[in-house]
Amino acid sequence: MSPLLQLLLLAMSLRAVNGQCPDYLQYSTGHHEPFSSGKYNLSYQRPSPGCRTFTSQGVEDAIVRVKADITDPDLARLFENSYPNTLDTAIKWKGYANGSDEELTFVITGDINAMWLRDSANQMQSYLPLLTASSSNDSIASLYRGVINLQGRYILTSPFCNSFQPPVESGLQPAPNPSASEDKVRPPYNNQSVFECKYELDSLAAFLEVSTNYYNATQDTAFFRKYSWVDAVSAVVDVAESMMTPTYAANGSVNVSPYSFTRLTDRASETLENNGLGNPVQNGTGLIRSAFRPSDDATIFQLFIPANMMFSRYLDSASNIVAAMGDQRDLARRMSELAASLRSAISTFGIVDSGDFGQVYAYEVDGYGSRNIMDDANIPSLLAAPFYGYLDMNDPIYRNTRTLLLSYKNPYYMRGPVISAVGGPHDGPGYAWPMAAIVRILTSDDDVEITEQLKEIVSSTDGLGLIHESINAFNVSDWTRQWFSWANGLFGQMILDLEDRKPYILKQSFQ
Repeated sequence: MSPLLQLLLLAMSLRAVNGQCPDYLQYSTGHHEPFSSGKYNLSYQRPSPGCRTFTSQGVEDAIVRVKADITDPDLARLFENSYPNTLDTAIKWKGYANGSDEELTFVITGDINAMWLRDSANQMQSYLPLLTASSSNDSIASLYRGVINLQGRYILTSPFCNSFQPPVESGLQPAPNPSASEDKVRPPYNNQSVFECKYELDSLAAFLEVSTNYYNATQDTAFFRKYSWVDAVSAVVDVAESMMTPTYAANGSVNVSPYSFTRLTDRASETLENNGLGNPVQNGTGLIRSAFRPSDDATIFQLFIPANMMFSRYLDSASNIVAAMGDQRDLARRMSELAASLRSAISTFGIVDSGDFGQVYAYEVDGYGSRNIMDDANIPSLLAAPFYGYLDMNDPIYRNTRTLLLSYKNPYYMRGPVISAVGGPHDGPGYAWPMAAIVRILTSDDDVEITEQLKEIVSSTDGLGLIHESINAFNVSDWTRQWFSWANGLFGQMILDLEDRKPYILKQSFQ
């Protein structure tokens, strides 16, 4: 590093200490020097060191190492900006529970000042390749422990809810959510801790996912014996089992649903049919209902297959943590048995005949024979099933499903000269999500496909050098959410994956 650059970074750090850090929501919409030397002159988007919300030397070292392995200057800049984005901008608070040594980590999504169970688990997963056992409170392991502890607290407080306010210990003010001000939700939730209460099965799976990832990387069984993790896992299983309740009882009467949700809105995807119950679900499927998708959009048919896949996969792996404790055998058995029964139910009700593409996984079913053939960019998706470990990417039914999803037969596969990728109803027709292009790379062994997707991602940031939520497939300057931490971290995670399994691709030019 040159002396001049060292002085510049020092000055920026001093300004940060003096409370002059820019608002990243605004900062990230601008173009900042030094620009990359590639065709797209991508902006530098990292906050100055004194303005970053968390610093990991391991991540900084990984950035330097991987950049040296990337030939294309635009791809290198996009990695440099994206991979540390959660650490740079989204660790809103890190501390301890009152009167305890229990670590807590409050992670915002980016431009929304609240913590989603799903997003925060995936934001941590970006750094899974660098996670090692450590008792230090400035380590990646400490961030993981803090997220797991705080998610456990949220689940025990409001187990049907998906996104939450800062913990009281942080001293941070709750974020307003005008959209939810007139929501009618059963069961009632804690207004002090909840940002929004949409019941999503994948949010519960996310808690099991982040727990599994930490355990597998550290073998830190002692951590899970502390605090309230076992109680939170038990609450997750209770909610899942309760949401296997069908709409009608055996005698035809309407069952009392454990959950209902209505919202005053002009968007159909923001509320549930039938006065908050959702569309009817048949008895005896063995699948778990989900009122909302990982996009936070309402399901059409509540037997949402990707979430059942993800829940089965991580319920099974989390049961190993419980079993390792030795004194929770009943809970471990309950978890592993439910995980196995879900796999059977997915095979029975989630696999359907598509005609031209043969047997495929449906996106949603209702048990009555209705099925929704589509995919959405948000994870868990059908496309992402190998990524979250439910099946192998060479599974024949997955291959059929993948072919269908990446064709005009998927109503939310967006095609255009800027980028072609799966989108979804959240941003609507015409808007492709780079997240889906990243998932396509993570679930492919085809060098040509991977290279094509990388070219589209690199060329579609509108010069900002960040992964957007969605992009108009015909207009590179029409995009949503430039500050979307999860998608940025996922991009970095994907580059690390390529460095491991296909390093020669990173030596290519994407101009």
